[in-house]
Amino acid sequence: MSTADSQPRTQQPMHVFDVYARSEQGRILHFDVILPVNDPERALASARTWLQSIGHENASVQAENCAFCHTEAETPPQFEEEIRERGYAIYKMEGCPR
Repeated sequence: MSTADSQPRTQQPMHVFDVYARSEQGRILHFDVILPVNDPERALASARTWLQSIGHENASVQAENCAFCHTEAETPPQFEEEIRERGYAIYKMEGCPR
């Protein structure tokens, strides 16, 4: 088996969107959405889907609070499985449940 076969790393660029959402209680949730495509609408939809999955279905997140930040040359290893399973990954920052 070659080295390439033993390492299922995704060697494609990943696009990072910086997101700020406000919970029903007024708390700010700050996180990144990481996508294999540079698509602001998909980033916003992914942010909303993730918020619903953590019990914040009524959180407010608008397009102006979901901004393209930068592109990574390849998929960060810690996000590969999440991107394979959901099509996006979340990097939690301020106010997000751990």
